Amino acid sequence: MPGFNRLALATLVGRTGQQAASIALVLFVLSRYHSPGLAGFTLAAWSIPGLLLSPMAGALLDRYGRGRLIALDFGVAVASLVSIGTLSLAGLLTPWLLVLIAGAGSLTAMLSNSGLRTYYATLVPRRLWPRANAIDSNGWTAATLVGPPAAGALVGAVGGEWTLVAIGAVLTIAAVAVYGLPGSRDADTPARGLVPEAILGLRYFGQNRTLRGLAVTMTAANLGFGIVLIAVPVLLLGQLHQGPQTVGGTFAVTGAVGVVSALLVGRLRMEGRERAWMALAITLEAFGIALLIVAHAVWVVLAAAAVVGLANGPFDVSLFTLRQRRTDPAQYGRAFAISMALNFVGEPIGSAVGGPLVGQSLALAILTAAGSSLAGAALALLVIPSDDALSQE
Repeated sequence: MPGFNRLALATLVGRTGQQAASIALVLFVLSRYHSPGLAGFTLAAWSIPGLLLSPMAGALLDRYGRGRLIALDFGVAVASLVSIGTLSLAGLLTPWLLVLIAGAGSLTAMLSNSGLRTYYATLVPRRLWPRANAIDSNGWTAATLVGPPAAGALVGAVGGEWTLVAIGAVLTIAAVAVYGLPGSRDADTPARGLVPEAILGLRYFGQNRTLRGLAVTMTAANLGFGIVLIAVPVLLLGQLHQGPQTVGGTFAVTGAVGVVSALLVGRLRMEGRERAWMALAITLEAFGIALLIVAHAVWVVLAAAAVVGLANGPFDVSLFTLRQRRTDPAQYGRAFAISMALNFVGEPIGSAVGGPLVGQSLALAILTAAGSSLAGAALALLVIPSDDALSQE
């Protein structure tokens, strides 16, 4: 299909840079400031401001199209990462300035996060959505396979500052790749002001029971993973005395298993059974997180990472397919931006909470993460409508 290969390439390169940036920021803060709490707040700042602006991002995507706006977000991320790296090398980076720059870098994040995802729904016919969603999921899981180990290896070899600058170069490539993609707005989107369009998007989200249910489910599940993003580096670096390379390699295992899992599940017909697949996948993820409690050796951590990766494939494909089926195509930009923001908000909150929690008790942090994921599995069955006809109020 015209443009699909280029979209897949931009997705892979951009998300690889984004995945590498998250791990590199944690390793950079831990190595320079030796503070899990600051690492958690930095990751939260890297996400939360952009999530709050998601209604405006969705309105912009529906009005002006996607290609150039996605490229804009990648450019903002490049400027932020390079600024952090160069200011640190110059000895001018204070903790508050680090958090401020990270927050500024997140302001446009939903332009790429939701913009890339809505591209798949608009380029591909409905009958091929599960397969396209498997490729979309693998754009993330494959990025997990490449980004974190590359970030860990670079931090170990050249330091956190130069690693952040190198990640900026990768995101520049993604910006160039996506810039030339078709960017016209949806044909039936009325040309209102951005604020009224954003309000309409919020209203549509509020009336869509499926999108609301997904937000509640995903917030609980992602809160647990946000804690894991802090707990795993502290576990490997502090208790198991490993290097940054091992931290990156652990997340790469999750990505490698997730790639295979998504491709296999993407060939299955899920329509009407998405909720059950989601609940099963989140339960499996909770089990993988709980394994970290008994992680007395690196191989146990790797086994836990593999279990989480196995869960990622069916979870992503079922989530993407259900959201596409139960969203009005004319609302894709706004609805997806708001939905993805609220779905993801649990992760930065988890990182912000997980930093201080890990500092007090690593075991308690892991148990909290596993319990939050189990709550998400239950919520998938309780708050997401089982019937398409029940989705709209």
